[in-house]
Amino acid sequence: MAAAYVKRKRDADLPVREDIRYLGRVLGDTIREQAGAPVFELVEHLRVTSVRYRRDHEARDLRALETSIGALAADDATNVVRAFSYFHHLANEAEDLHQDRLRRAARKERAAPQPGSITFAIERLRAAGVPARKIVALFSEARVEPVLTAHPTEVQRKSIIDRQRAIRARLAERGAALGAREEATLDERLRREVLILWKTTELRGEKPTVDDEIENALAYFRGTFLEVVPALYDELEDALGDADLHIAPFLRVASWIGGDRDGNPHVTHEVTARAAERQASVAFAHYLREIHALGSELSLSARYAAASPELEALVARSTDRAASRRDEPFRRALIGVYARVAATAKALTGGVDGAAPRTTVSAAAPYPSPDDLLTDLDVIAHALVNAGAARVADGRLRQLRRAVEVFGFHLASLDIRQHSEVHARVVEEIVRRASGRDVYAELDEAGRQEFLLRELMSARPLVSPHLEYGAETTESLATLATVADVHARFGSRAIPNYVISMTAGPSDLLEVALLLKEAGLLVPGQEPRMAVNIIPLFETIPDLRACGAIMNQIFSMPYYRQLLESRGDVQEIMLGYSDSNKDGGFLTSNWELYKAEVSLVKVFREHGIRLRLFHGRGGTVGRGGGPSYHAVLAQPRGSVAGQLRLTEQGEVIASKYGDPVIGRRNLATLVAATMEASLLPAEGDADDAAFAQTMDELSALAFRAYRTLVYETPGFIKYFREATPINEIGDLNIGSRPASRKSSDRIEDLRAIPWVFSWGQCRQSIPGFYGFGSAVRAFVGKGKASAPRRALLRKMYARWPFFRTIIDKLEMVLAKTDMGIAARYAGLVRDAKLRERIFGRIEREHDDTLAAVFSITGRKTLLENNPSLARSLQHRTPYIDPLNHLQVELLRRLRAGRGDANEIRRAVHLTINGVAAGLRNSG
Repeated sequence: MAAAYVKRKRDADLPVREDIRYLGRVLGDTIREQAGAPVFELVEHLRVTSVRYRRDHEARDLRALETSIGALAADDATNVVRAFSYFHHLANEAEDLHQDRLRRAARKERAAPQPGSITFAIERLRAAGVPARKIVALFSEARVEPVLTAHPTEVQRKSIIDRQRAIRARLAERGAALGAREEATLDERLRREVLILWKTTELRGEKPTVDDEIENALAYFRGTFLEVVPALYDELEDALGDADLHIAPFLRVASWIGGDRDGNPHVTHEVTARAAERQASVAFAHYLREIHALGSELSLSARYAAASPELEALVARSTDRAASRRDEPFRRALIGVYARVAATAKALTGGVDGAAPRTTVSAAAPYPSPDDLLTDLDVIAHALVNAGAARVADGRLRQLRRAVEVFGFHLASLDIRQHSEVHARVVEEIVRRASGRDVYAELDEAGRQEFLLRELMSARPLVSPHLEYGAETTESLATLATVADVHARFGSRAIPNYVISMTAGPSDLLEVALLLKEAGLLVPGQEPRMAVNIIPLFETIPDLRACGAIMNQIFSMPYYRQLLESRGDVQEIMLGYSDSNKDGGFLTSNWELYKAEVSLVKVFREHGIRLRLFHGRGGTVGRGGGPSYHAVLAQPRGSVAGQLRLTEQGEVIASKYGDPVIGRRNLATLVAATMEASLLPAEGDADDAAFAQTMDELSALAFRAYRTLVYETPGFIKYFREATPINEIGDLNIGSRPASRKSSDRIEDLRAIPWVFSWGQCRQSIPGFYGFGSAVRAFVGKGKASAPRRALLRKMYARWPFFRTIIDKLEMVLAKTDMGIAARYAGLVRDAKLRERIFGRIEREHDDTLAAVFSITGRKTLLENNPSLARSLQHRTPYIDPLNHLQVELLRRLRAGRGDANEIRRAVHLTINGVAAGLRNSG
């Protein structure tokens, strides 16, 4: 079906429209059956009225909406909210399925490779004259690593996600050419799934624990990464066309879940230990299943496939002595391998994740390391090749070998993250208890650096087992002791990184180095060495501006350079998109991040150190989100160089990696973008200096506008608290981490995630656009100078990938922003003068930004260059708008104390769930 409509090119969007209409009918029938015809008719009335109001902007339609919603009883309001919310969940599945159909159809029709695919990247590199050996050489030192985090913007329960996946599977089956009876059966199965969905509670009854978040993340490894990552390596090797090629393991998946303790008191050293054990248990369970399956497959007889001497030796060490397998050396070898993996799992974790596929024949010695397991698997693979069965070796065994190489015994590298202020307090206490004086606390930055370097070079420990320390210091030391224990059990790759939040100077890195030394993770002496990478995280605008100078200063310290040599002369730097946006606004954040990368590239080149950038991005534009492919290609030249780590957060994890097909595509996009950004000549322009100067001017203007509104306008916090559902979001059970770092009402202490999430819910979205419109207006000005300045901005959009990405992100934000609906949220602000003063500025800025974008792109409507997103929003907007109108009414009731507060709060939470599903990348 898909191939036909692509080939005819009549209407490529028709299947998804049909699927959405079909799912809408099934949902409507379910609502009639379960909630009654009046509720269904009410849903339809609100939908039709909302569509009409959006189209015509007639005041009578708005009044009709307000009247109908205002008259809703509590039960009806909940059912209406659930109806619109579930439509979004179903529409999302239909759209994802549609994208899969289009890609399969394109492959079947042998269409040209699409940007973001590995095939496209390789063809582009070949066209540019990049030889295959250079591509392979890149992978030998490359690192591409998405990092899963538990940041709380995933509002859906796993039970809801599971039902959605089941509905999608049923929907996919309908596309096959079936008879009437089969169609009826599939229809009934899909209706059954929708009914279960309707009967399943959408909201968690309590906040998830960190252990819950760990288990949620592990589901993505079982369902996607363990299968997809090895397959992606196969695809890459096959695309390069060398049968003997083996690409180094550059693509991995990492995690912060169970290691990120910044502002989360629930992440303790015990939790970190459990996270490492649970991850390892999942890896071992996968290996045992695959080895068992291989044993079933490899029934080759020695009569027809002679065993190599190495395989014979492996068979001799096997515990299998069954007469029925005497002539089956491959099976006997695998039974021995299985027994050793099971013994390893028991020794390191106490068992495996779930029931083992079979019991071991007898006791066996554990594998000392993943390399030892890989050696045995290589023996089996080489024996197959020597026996003329290379095709067999290229199947399941090839993927298992790659899985062991990539995931080891630890599954995913776990990063530790903690705030720099915590390290300072811990070092202060350790030094005070050791010396009896406040030696460290009294030092300035230069004095601290001198003190720390002196202690780092000394073999004398500062921590004494005979002293008692405060709770914070005790926990910090226990965390590092846990890291050392995890290294001993699962290898150093299990916890290779320590990230320092809010890094502001070299002493922040040296403090962590000192704590590593006290835990035995840094060995001092003439040739000091570290077992963990120290990674500074630069988050605020001032810190981004200073990061180059800070790294230049610490690289100039000979002792630190020696420590870096022990880590392969690679220094990783993390850049914070979320906090820099909250600090300085969208445009300034993006520009300061870009300039920080340019500065770091220069400093690293001067010191002969390799740079690995770790991008702390969220899902929404206000937190650095957006299409990964274009974002990577828009990085400054020299800033990628085969090294790319980035966070995957909240609802983005489910949308990107919840489905194996989509997961493989997203991983392939990261690989393709890294290849192109690293090996292709950077897009340059003779006017680079003029472009940079222009961005400096625009950024300064935007920064002033944003800071004036957010940090200098009296009453802004009151407006924010009343015009957005920030307080209600704080009550949602969507994450173990508190919404604020500290107990205060200051925006500085509020985490960037709920900040952005709140503005997205009320469709005001100021983190994603505020300041740009007024900056362009002031820059362009009036009179004779305006025309050439406007032309310069258009030239920047046409020739500079960075600026083009900025404008494209703005278009996405503006397409999801709605000042008509935003005005209804502003109406929740009780102080009329405050409301008019602040919302009036937001509205003017929105209009100025819209005008600026159209002026720069030359287009007349948003998303003309992104038709798939435009169509998606067109499908879902009639269902998002009513949820917003309902949310406003429910917030009004809740805050006025009208009705059952618990029931109304639950309905508000359901609207938050629904709006997030409709907007998709909302957190």
